[in-house]
Amino acid sequence: MKSLIQTLRNIFKIEELRARILTTLALIAVYRFGTYIVLPGIDPNMLNVYSSRSSSGMMGLINMFAGGAFSRASIFALGIMPYISASIVVQLLGMAVPYFQKLQKEGESGRQKINQITRLLTIGITAVQSIGFLVNLKSMVPGAIVALGANAPISYGMYMFINVVILTTGTMFVMWLGEKITDKGIGNGISIIIMIGIIARLPSALFAELDSRLAETGGGMVMFLIELAAMLFVVVAVVALVQGTRRIPVQYAKRVVGNKQYGGVRQFLPLKVNAAGVMPIIFAQALMFIPSTIATFFPDSPTWSGLGGALNSYTSVWYSVIFAFLIIVFTYFYTAVTINPTQIADDLKRNGGFIPGIKPGKKTSEYIDTIMSRITLPGAIFLAFVAIFPAIAVRMGVNQKFAQFYGGTSLLILVGVVLDTLQQIESHLLMRHYDGLTKGGRIKGRTSISAQSGVVTAS
Repeated sequence: MKSLIQTLRNIFKIEELRARILTTLALIAVYRFGTYIVLPGIDPNMLNVYSSRSSSGMMGLINMFAGGAFSRASIFALGIMPYISASIVVQLLGMAVPYFQKLQKEGESGRQKINQITRLLTIGITAVQSIGFLVNLKSMVPGAIVALGANAPISYGMYMFINVVILTTGTMFVMWLGEKITDKGIGNGISIIIMIGIIARLPSALFAELDSRLAETGGGMVMFLIELAAMLFVVVAVVALVQGTRRIPVQYAKRVVGNKQYGGVRQFLPLKVNAAGVMPIIFAQALMFIPSTIATFFPDSPTWSGLGGALNSYTSVWYSVIFAFLIIVFTYFYTAVTINPTQIADDLKRNGGFIPGIKPGKKTSEYIDTIMSRITLPGAIFLAFVAIFPAIAVRMGVNQKFAQFYGGTSLLILVGVVLDTLQQIESHLLMRHYDGLTKGGRIKGRTSISAQSGVVTAS
């Protein structure tokens, strides 16, 4: 306890770190305040039905990333999701389109152009999603839209135009907040905004689970403590998954420039067990919603109705099996897309590095590819287990809202962002010659290899 208090004192003794933390908290407060400002022309008292319907499926995923702003029809309803979608599209284009590949190799100027393209693409995606959001809101809760009334102050067309502009501006403002947190605050701003949205749901889910356990047939406080212990075990396992690496030794040749000697040292190439991160789960979830969506267009078809019914509930056995299989497939796909063994091997050769016992060039590329294939399989299987564990928890009697924190997208994002933020705080402490946050070694973040540039970092 004393060491924790002393660490907190050390953190706030550093003026720059203190300013960054306070700036981050202030910008987060602005974001959370905005999630409660309802769009004009919408009656917030009529949104209870919409809130319950948007708690599952793809809308539930968006609502989770938006911190509940989606179900409240706020000005930040779409959150940061359009920016994430645009970033993924640009990243995939960088693997296939020569123009984007050229920009990635142009250094800072290329990165600025890519960021500008991502922002413009975000505006387009947000405008389209805004229209879909407003049309969906009208179909689900028509009584909530004031513009549909007989004495409406504005026309429905003007209502749509104004709110599309507001939703698009809201998403761009959230993106700006994220960039400001990255520049002036602590941690990755976009990731922290997503994390805050997820954490905002934890207190209500925790108390709902506690109430259900304290009921007559709930099992009592003992069962609640067992659930907390199981959740702690899952969190520890996810931390191991996020930080797990295979370190390949890399030797750098000696070079003499003038009177100075460079190189001649051994470093390590850290290859992540879960290099794909949370993206395979997001891709798999998007595909799992397709059959049930198609089934709504063919209500009289026994085949589509049966398939849609089987895959409509994430707690069903068939849903879990197919979901886990898709995650394993997408883990291999996304790892192959984001990590280029040939580029890593070329960077090593260019910098005078080589793997002992392996010839530089093609042999090194094949060796790295083989290692990645071997370590990706257990990582993909464990990632699939983490993704379906909330469904297992629900089947064992855990409240559905609380079960979301037993794994899946929520837990992976929380663990990854917390580790990255703590790593930055620890770097500030060690740079000022203070003790780190842990006694057993330095905290490792999520990123070991820059997928876009192929730069190898020592660990």
